[in-house]
Amino acid sequence: MTQTSLLAVRGLNQLYGGSHTLWDVELDVPAGSCTCLMGRNGMGKTTLLKCIMGLLPVRSGEVQFDGRDLLTLRAEARAGLRIGYVPQGREIFPRLTVEENLKLAVYARPDKSMAILDHIYSLFPVLRQMARRRGGDLSGGQQQQLAIGRALVLEPRLLILDEPTEGIQPNIVQEIGDLIIRLNREQGLTVLLVEQKLPFARRVASDFRIIDKGRMVGGGAIEALNDDLIRHHLTV
Repeated sequence: MTQTSLLAVRGLNQLYGGSHTLWDVELDVPAGSCTCLMGRNGMGKTTLLKCIMGLLPVRSGEVQFDGRDLLTLRAEARAGLRIGYVPQGREIFPRLTVEENLKLAVYARPDKSMAILDHIYSLFPVLRQMARRRGGDLSGGQQQQLAIGRALVLEPRLLILDEPTEGIQPNIVQEIGDLIIRLNREQGLTVLLVEQKLPFARRVASDFRIIDKGRMVGGGAIEALNDDLIRHHLTV
């Protein structure tokens, strides 16, 4: 793990059934960065995030967060280290209200303080307006805002977002991008983001990593994401 990395993955291998899905993956997420993990569909992006969060077993390798070995910790303990995770598909509780969804996350905080909800509502005013509405009754974009708000209840040191713009209307994509930029650049929150929309990635990210068929094949500052890399590893 390099000195400036908040999250470091070393030699990670993962098998799903009889398939070898991740091959000796190396990943550094510098503290204070917004690092975008990119790749075509089915290349291992979501699998890697699930391994980091303890939702899939790892065959071999290391995952360290601020120097601490994550692989020895259960998934719920990783949230206790202030790692916020917004999964692909959002996975909110559709039959609970917006406020109940947020309050469930409060119980993962050491202080169990509900005062954090006012901060979340200040970031997402629409959630305050819809606090008593069931999560399943929200639009896709509003559900995504709820999912991000729920992760931010932890006041995370690392926020992991899996395809936050997928299926979201353009105005909310803009709002989510604005929020990521604000949290990352103004408040210093480290972000690991899976995203396939190039304009969005270039707007919000400081760094990028490319995964192809379960192997890391490129990375650097976002300005180094050139046409050759895009043509070889990202275009369909």
